[in-house]
Amino acid sequence: MDFRNKTVLITGGCSGIGKIMARKSLERGARKLVIWDINEDALAKTKEEFSGMGGEILVYITDVFNLDDIKINAQKVRTDVGKVDVLINNAGIVVGKYFHEHTHDQIHKSMLINSNAFMHVGLEFLSGMMAENSGAICNITSSAGLISNPKMSVYAASKWAVVGWSDSLRLEMEQLGKNISVTTIMPFYINTGMFDGVKSKLLPILEPEPTSERIIKAIESKTKMLAMPLPYWFIRLSQGILPIPIFDWVMKNVFGVYDTMKDFRGR
Repeated sequence: MDFRNKTVLITGGCSGIGKIMARKSLERGARKLVIWDINEDALAKTKEEFSGMGGEILVYITDVFNLDDIKINAQKVRTDVGKVDVLINNAGIVVGKYFHEHTHDQIHKSMLINSNAFMHVGLEFLSGMMAENSGAICNITSSAGLISNPKMSVYAASKWAVVGWSDSLRLEMEQLGKNISVTTIMPFYINTGMFDGVKSKLLPILEPEPTSERIIKAIESKTKMLAMPLPYWFIRLSQGILPIPIFDWVMKNVFGVYDTMKDFRGR
């Protein structure tokens, strides 16, 4: 998908990799950039910061936890800009606790924002793409959507759900012969503050700028799935081959994945 003269919508586009991807969309010649975020002040600052980059910037205060908010703002976007060419589902939250320490509200909110919202936002803009037989949807999930991890049970559940939905949507578009790419992104921890306190024994903590660049390139090349860093594909393969006790030993003692959240603080 060529970003030139396209309309791009990014959820959670005022911080972290969402903001970087917004900037990179403009740098690649996007005609209109639509940013959804819950933070009104951050929306205003981001719009001002990007105002000299060439494209038209439209911002909407949107709480993707609220389905009515999604529906109302999706209709506003369709009225204001028409069809969205590139949708990047990025907004997300994390509660780094053992499962028994979660409240019902934390479970509910995590699942709605991290998984349900992706589907609801996708549903709002997919019909426009299908009508013109053109578009790209990119869903930012997590390596937690591939591998289980202590203190990430609910977060992992939400990301596993998105991975399953996202890649199934890709297959549906292919089966229907639609020129609509669906890219599923599964990064390891990214150094944005969301996972402050996380420590990794072997796999590198990802930096926001190059990670965002790889995601944008994945959309451009219509990549189907992208896991970062590369060793995660080896881990995924090992999971299907090794007996569970051996795999768990490797994850804990070789890669150190099972201990990464021990000192998690978050933002």
